[in-house]
Amino acid sequence: MPGLIGKKIGMTSVFSADGKNVPCTVIEAGPCVVTQVKTVDRDGYEALQLGFQEKKDKHTTKPEAGHFKKAGVNPQRYLAEFKSFEEDHQAGETLTVELFAENDFVDVVGRSKGKGFQGVVKRHGFGGVGQRTHGQDDRMRAPGSIGACSYPAKVFKGMRMAGQMGNKRCTIQNLQVIKVLPENNLLVVKGSVPGSKGSIVLIEK
Repeated sequence: MPGLIGKKIGMTSVFSADGKNVPCTVIEAGPCVVTQVKTVDRDGYEALQLGFQEKKDKHTTKPEAGHFKKAGVNPQRYLAEFKSFEEDHQAGETLTVELFAENDFVDVVGRSKGKGFQGVVKRHGFGGVGQRTHGQDDRMRAPGSIGACSYPAKVFKGMRMAGQMGNKRCTIQNLQVIKVLPENNLLVVKGSVPGSKGSIVLIEK
């Protein structure tokens, strides 16, 4: 799907036409430059490789520098591929937030906030087991039984247990575009998107 690379700015709220307070996320979407046009004949599939945010030459490896020089663009910090662009684009072309319009629906891909190693109460919403009586004062946030004994004599895959929480790639689908501000390259979408402030996200149309 066509889209842009962006940066999450933060959250705000706007009032709808019927007076409801709608929570929104502000995203700096682009401008993105086309760094490569992939075709079926050469690459086996069609896609546009976009770059976002320029970086200094000293922070660019030689293979990257050659790649960007071939496209005729300055070194880019972030790269991503998008498929199914309806229009033909050339390397070096710039795509802006005007790709989107108000009331469009988009999918936003990002990396969720990392919470580290967490227990089952925070990670999966367990209510805890047992009560603080009869000498049992340390089992309130325990997961309880994780399986039977001699049969099947194993713990099934997918059992909800303590472990790493967050820091995963996730997609929020069908977010409505509330406002498009081309002069500031800003996109305001309804609801929340993954990641912290300043994190990189992909906006797919």
